Amino acid sequence: MAASPLLRITNLQKSYPNGVQALKGVSFDVQPGEFLVVIGLSGSGKSTLLRSLNHLVEPSSGTIEFKGRDITHPDARTARELRMRMAMIFQHFNLVGRHSVLSNALMGALHRTPAWRSMVGLFSDEDRRLAQHYLDLVGIGAKARVRADSLSGGQQQRVAIARALMQKPEVLLADEPVASLDPATCHTVMDYLRKVNTELGITILCNLHFLSLVREYGSRVIALKAGEIVFSGSPSEIDDAWFARIYGEGAREMHIR
Repeated sequence: MAASPLLRITNLQKSYPNGVQALKGVSFDVQPGEFLVVIGLSGSGKSTLLRSLNHLVEPSSGTIEFKGRDITHPDARTARELRMRMAMIFQHFNLVGRHSVLSNALMGALHRTPAWRSMVGLFSDEDRRLAQHYLDLVGIGAKARVRADSLSGGQQQRVAIARALMQKPEVLLADEPVASLDPATCHTVMDYLRKVNTELGITILCNLHFLSLVREYGSRVIALKAGEIVFSGSPSEIDDAWFARIYGEGAREMHIR
């Protein structure tokens, strides 16, 4: 018997006030434990799709179900809860540079820390241990006491992953997590995302540009073009013909080694 989907997206549409229709009837399921990659040209709707799932962007129509519950139009409290359960990692790391690596990771626990305690850095011992554990998990634990702005881009993105894990999410939404990194660092960050997926069992939805990364890390891939799904399947099925259909005739694939 097939497992029930963790997420079910049905006929999702998003139109912006300027008339841009970013999503045009997008439908797909996400199974628990998947590493699902979304690909497509810039402007294809990838970021809008991920941001719609945890309501950083409000969809115009369609439905989003999380564990069988309709979350398409949540109230403010439910939306905050969903952003914890579906944590987001962005292209830009959004760390506080003058704070330590550990302090930045602890910011993922702000939602469960009384405001007066967080203002003076009085996080619980349990959260401090958990933050150190997640920093160790992503290979940056030895840097816990140094300033975040002293780290390389790849190291800062790993701190951002640890911060997201502090929210205790069931899903990680990674929006172009390696787009700001040099090629040599991309695999390091992607390796740790895979570790989070396999060792913690956290479902990952990840927007990526490079098919070489998609083929190595994705368990499944969907491709968006002009706000519509044009491909859904195994990364290995994307041959030259599919590449041309997704990215356009004359586009050339670049490899991250």
